[in-house]
Amino acid sequence: MSEPFKNMSAPCVAGGCPDSASRRRFLSLGAGGLAAAAALSACSPRFDRVQTRAHIVIAGAGAAGLTVANQLARRLNGARITLIDSRARHLYQPGYTLVAAGLESPRYPVSRTGEYIPRGADWIQEGVAAFDPDSNAVVTTSGRRVDYDYLVAAVGIDLDYDAIEGMDVARIGQNGLGSVYHSPEAAQATWQAMSTFADTGGDALFMRPATEMKCAGAPLKYTFITDDVLRRRGNRGRSRLTYAAHNNALFSVPIVSEKVRMLYHDRGVDTVYNHVLRAIDPGARRAVFDTPDGSVELPYDFINVIPPMRAAAALRTSPLAWRTGPLAADGWAEVDRHTMRHARYANVFVVGDAAGVPKGKTAASVKWQAPVAADHIAADLAGQTSTSQFNGYTSCPLITRLGRAMLVEFDYQDNLTPSFPGVIAPLEELWISWVMKTIALKPTYVSMLRGEA
Repeated sequence: MSEPFKNMSAPCVAGGCPDSASRRRFLSLGAGGLAAAAALSACSPRFDRVQTRAHIVIAGAGAAGLTVANQLARRLNGARITLIDSRARHLYQPGYTLVAAGLESPRYPVSRTGEYIPRGADWIQEGVAAFDPDSNAVVTTSGRRVDYDYLVAAVGIDLDYDAIEGMDVARIGQNGLGSVYHSPEAAQATWQAMSTFADTGGDALFMRPATEMKCAGAPLKYTFITDDVLRRRGNRGRSRLTYAAHNNALFSVPIVSEKVRMLYHDRGVDTVYNHVLRAIDPGARRAVFDTPDGSVELPYDFINVIPPMRAAAALRTSPLAWRTGPLAADGWAEVDRHTMRHARYANVFVVGDAAGVPKGKTAASVKWQAPVAADHIAADLAGQTSTSQFNGYTSCPLITRLGRAMLVEFDYQDNLTPSFPGVIAPLEELWISWVMKTIALKPTYVSMLRGEA
């Protein structure tokens, strides 16, 4: 077991261990619901396979690209499916927080992309350099031109560390500098920096960027984790934790934002609003934030830097990006928020983080976006019309302390949409939600990649 739990004989936390009734409810969940979170994944709907000779190109072989590829492989007979991605490693990004909490090794989120490529599909191991939707083609980094009948763009997000003056990703883990998002190795280095900080206490800074971002709950949960580790080390009273919100709220869903605000207040986490990180001096351990009243400089002993996030460069500079509106500045793809079909190119779908929709930059969203896109493509090829829609479903297993989490699920309208009503209350800190995050979600994720969800 990892260091945060070294003095614990069981996963007990402040507020008590799960009682026997809770355990029985969880066990029933594991047999009939958590198995549904992993076993239902293996119960794919049955479809009549569509006979076609169409060439479908999937740009990006991360979570979204692989999920769509495997779903289409199950639904189409005779189609040619080509994935374009240079990455040999597949990264389970929801696991980064667990690595940065000292609960998992940096090997935990890593597997091989080749494990999930559907049988019979082609894999071009290059990056995507450009999209040419007017000519139905994708250009790879070597200059190779790949024509398609249908395109699924799933190229994800660029982490724009260069937008933060003074930021050096090579120094993550040194002098109190952390950044969970960068990579499994950086998540491990962040844990080492945070653990060193927790041995003495001091000033810690947490924030999120003013751009759209993947898993917007991650900065919040790492603040909670750091608070809990400090308490376990006996140094919370020697520490000041400050969370810098980029606007007037802590979370985009008002009821969740208010819950987090109350928990932060209860645990003594200071919150400042309308603070956006502009610069950092890793040597002096000082951070500069832009605010409506001008620049504000804050000292730190530990900081978790979350960079601005933008659509991948090839998409951002292509005709697929939004041309106007709030999603245009960072190049997100202009898609119908319910069908994931491009607004101007009917044979193009965008799934995952790159999609320019108001919600949905989580792996849980991919689980629901991918079958919608696959269903519309299959219907098109069969000469039919699909009624499948994505309602904005987004899920955030929000860790609030080691051993407790809130399973927050919501849609485009900010309605809470719990998957296990009566068992998992969305705004309660529960052991069951913790187990969902730490044990159940990865097998479900792998089933999703294989097209079984």
